[in-house]
Amino acid sequence: MKIAVFGLGYVGISNAALLAQNHSVTGVDLDADRVAQVNDRISPVIDDELSTFLTEQALDLRATTQAEEALDGAELVIVATPTNYDPDTNSFNTSSVDMVLSQAVRHCADSTIIIKSTIPVGYIERMRAELGTDRIIFSPEFLREGQALRDNLYPNRIVVGDQTERGQAFADVMVQGAAIDDIPVLLTNPSEAEAIKLFSNTYLAMRVAYFNELDSYAMAGGMDSRQIIDGISLDPRIGGHYNNPSFGYGGYCLPKDTKQLLANYNDVPQNLIRAIVDANRTRKDFLADQIIAKAPKVVGVYRLAMKSGSDNYRQSSIQGIMKRIKAKGIEVIVFEPLLDDEPFFGSRVYRDLEAFKADSDLIVTNRQAEVLDDVQEKVFTRDLFGLD
Repeated sequence: MKIAVFGLGYVGISNAALLAQNHSVTGVDLDADRVAQVNDRISPVIDDELSTFLTEQALDLRATTQAEEALDGAELVIVATPTNYDPDTNSFNTSSVDMVLSQAVRHCADSTIIIKSTIPVGYIERMRAELGTDRIIFSPEFLREGQALRDNLYPNRIVVGDQTERGQAFADVMVQGAAIDDIPVLLTNPSEAEAIKLFSNTYLAMRVAYFNELDSYAMAGGMDSRQIIDGISLDPRIGGHYNNPSFGYGGYCLPKDTKQLLANYNDVPQNLIRAIVDANRTRKDFLADQIIAKAPKVVGVYRLAMKSGSDNYRQSSIQGIMKRIKAKGIEVIVFEPLLDDEPFFGSRVYRDLEAFKADSDLIVTNRQAEVLDDVQEKVFTRDLFGLD
């Protein structure tokens, strides 16, 4: 089968690599450097397993910047372009997806078009009506940054928003590429699949917010957060997973997906979804106040990414902490080897770790790092378990 994959970020490249085991896959991206990396079998994202997979597996995979070249003869078109949340419209900006859909419908008369980008509830039905085709399907992804290929090879479920033979055929293709058998497969209506994605991520955000508010309460009362978390996590209904406090939920998915779900409610009564969105801001306010109260002259921010093994610092929670500290006139410096530009929002960027440690009165890090062990007395973190 010939497959075109639009967008070579975490979602696109991991799907392309998975499917290229058994099919001829052409990836499309506007970034010529990213295209060149894929053609040289270099992962365009930080993902150790994906990097190894690209070099060691026999994959029928190539990349191009030319959309029509990839669409020519494609039987499957997978759309994994970014859909950032636009606060002015209270919705995802789906312009990149819209453009690919229009191109694919025009150039591929019989292809199935699978959207992997996150979209608002009701988007598939609207675009099917607008473009006059039922060939457009949504299949949500549940991938973790840094482990995107692994989550495709060992999925906990495959959801496809189409209950026809098209939907089943795409599910079969994904199962074929996986490394395990007996994968739960759920075929749903389009809007239900869209809702599954948004509610899944909002639940995860809720869990992050819950343990963060627990941690704030313990800090305010001079209590040991870990003892409380350990005690309640022994209840099997709660469990000991996804319970490590942080500076807030961030990254590419959770902030935008929670806001989109809230916007999707429109006139539907709710309290909880709004609280999940608001809790993230409250957490950053509280922790920033804790840092400011220590009266440091220079605060060092160690790494901008949300977690280890990731190069994504879009909407990372630590940036929210930075902004609040700087607003009080405290100097903030940043250690981030991935940054090419200097400064970063007015803050000096260090690539020399020892100089960064020496110049910081207090070091803020969302997650513990062994390289900071020698200055542990300077470190401010809420990482209690040493886990992402």
